[in-house]
Amino acid sequence: MTLIKSISGMRGTIGGAVGTNLTPIDIVEMASAYGMWLKQQHDNHKVVIGRDGRISGEIVSSLVVNTLRSLGIDIIDLDYSTTPTVEMAVKFYDAGGGIILTASHNPKQWNALKLLNEKGEFISAEDGQALLDIAASRSFDYSSVDQLGQVIKKDDALDLHINAILNLPFINADLIRSRGFKVAVDCINSTGAIALPPLLDALGCTYDLINSEVSGDFAHNPEPLAENLKELSSVVLENNLDLGIAVDPDVDRLVFTCPSGELFGEEYTLVAAADFVLRYKKGATVSNLSSSRALRDISALRGMNYEAAAVGEVNVVKKMKEVNAAIGGEGNGGVILPDLHYGRDALVGIAIVLNLLAEDGINLDQLKEKYPQYHIIKSKVQLSPDTDIDAMINKLKKAYIEGEFNEIDGLKIDFEEEWVHLRKSNTEPIIRIIAESKTEDGAKALISGIKDLLN
Repeated sequence: MTLIKSISGMRGTIGGAVGTNLTPIDIVEMASAYGMWLKQQHDNHKVVIGRDGRISGEIVSSLVVNTLRSLGIDIIDLDYSTTPTVEMAVKFYDAGGGIILTASHNPKQWNALKLLNEKGEFISAEDGQALLDIAASRSFDYSSVDQLGQVIKKDDALDLHINAILNLPFINADLIRSRGFKVAVDCINSTGAIALPPLLDALGCTYDLINSEVSGDFAHNPEPLAENLKELSSVVLENNLDLGIAVDPDVDRLVFTCPSGELFGEEYTLVAAADFVLRYKKGATVSNLSSSRALRDISALRGMNYEAAAVGEVNVVKKMKEVNAAIGGEGNGGVILPDLHYGRDALVGIAIVLNLLAEDGINLDQLKEKYPQYHIIKSKVQLSPDTDIDAMINKLKKAYIEGEFNEIDGLKIDFEEEWVHLRKSNTEPIIRIIAESKTEDGAKALISGIKDLLN
C-alpha cells in the first residue's frame, strides 16, 4: 500500500494506516492545506471539483468538498468529469482553483488529488512546496458556522468544453462529419463514457462503446498500452471500423487503433496532432525527454523548432510558455493545445486527428506510414531505500561517454539514431528506463545494456 505526497498533489491506495495510505485523515489534511494555500494567494475562494469514475470517488469527493467548505470556500461541483474539463471549468466559472480527483492510469485501488491554480493549470513546484509546508505544519484555521462555504452544482462544463473545441479556427466539423467515421471507444469504465459520446455526436461519428459502465471497476489495467487494448483492436478489426479510441480514466491520455487492428502508437498521438496544427499555426513544439524523436522530425519538416522539457505536465507547460509553442504534450498520448488550454486533453486530440484524416482523405494505417518510424520500449528497475541514484548516473556516463548527455531530468543519452532516458519516477519507487531506436532490436539492446550496468 502506498501514499505519495508531492508538489503536484497526493496519490495513494485506499485503506490502511494513516500516513502510509490514502486515508480520510490524509485526504482532509491535504484538502485543508490546499484551502489555506488558496486563501493566501488571492480573494477568489471558489474551487472547482470533479472526479473520474473510481469506486472511491464519491467518498474522496465528499471529504474534499466538506473540508474546503469548512474553510469558508465555495465549491463548484462537477461530479463526474474529466481532467481537461475541470481545468477549463476553472476559467469558465471564474474560480480561484480546482481539484481533480483521479489517479489517472493507476489501478482501481488508487485515487489522488490533483491541484490546480486560478488558471486551471497544475500548481508550480514553488506553490506545491508551500502547500506541503502548510500540510506539515497543520496550521489550519477553519471557519465559523456562519461562514461555511456553499456547494454549487454545475452540469454544463462538458458542453462548454466541447463547444470550445468545435470553435477552434482550424477545426472543420463539417468536413469531419462528411467522412462519417465509424469508431469504437474503450471507455475503461470511467468518465470517457460520459465525455466522448457528445463529442463524437457533434463530429458526426457512429460509435460502439466498450467498457462503458461508469463503475470504476476497470475491465483491464487502465493504462492505455498495447497489452491492455486487445479487446479494442479486435472490435475495430472484426467490425471493419475506421478507428478505435482509448482513453485513460480521467481522459487526458489518448491512444488510437488503426483499421488494421494495429495500434497507431501512443507516442504518435502527439506527432499526428502536431502535424495537423503546424499547418495552420506556426510555432515551436515541445515534448518531454521520454517522448519520441518523431515529433522533432515532423517539426523540422514543417520548418519549426522542437524543444525538450523535463517529464511532467507542469514542466512541459512551462517550456511551452517559454518558447511560445504552437502545440506540445507528452508521448504517453497527451496533447496540449495552448489555443484551448494548457493541459493534456484527449477530447481536442480526437477532434484534431479526425480532422487530419478527413482533410487528407486517408486512414490511420496510411497516416502512420507517412511518419518517421521509431521503436520505443519502456522498462523499469525497482529501487531499494538505499539506492544511490547519483552513483548510478555517474556509472552510466562513463560507460556511454560517446553519447550526448541531458541531465535536466535524470539522464538522457542521445546517439545519432537512438536514445535512452533514465529517471526516477514521481509516483512509484522505481527507475524508469525508456529507449528509442530505428529498430525494435536496437531499443531492446539499449535497455539490456543499461540494466546490465545497473546490476
